[in-house]
Amino acid sequence: MQIPLEIAFRHMDPSPALEARIRKLAAGLEKFSTQIIHCHVTIESPHRHQQQGRLFDVALRVTVPGDEIVIGRVDPADHAHEDVYVALRDAFKAARRQLQDYERQHRQHDRRTG
Repeated sequence: MQIPLEIAFRHMDPSPALEARIRKLAAGLEKFSTQIIHCHVTIESPHRHQQQGRLFDVALRVTVPGDEIVIGRVDPADHAHEDVYVALRDAFKAARRQLQDYERQHRQHDRRTG
């Protein structure tokens, strides 16, 4: 990554364990694309007054040359996202799939023009 990873926590205190997990997952994205310029991750906890069914929202914005991959809430009805680590896993899986698509399109474009 050309620009350092950015991590934002909303409606929750920053967590060193979560931050370490995010850094590891973001580094893993670079295995699928060496074109990543920047990655911004936002983790949002449900409002504190909500007691049950609190689903974490993880948003990723990955910048690559000529494009930006944006992942919002992967599945808003997935109650597995009551676990922030599951929500992170699913968001990064979606980002990985989109990065793979980006790389595939990029290679096809290079073949046609090269």
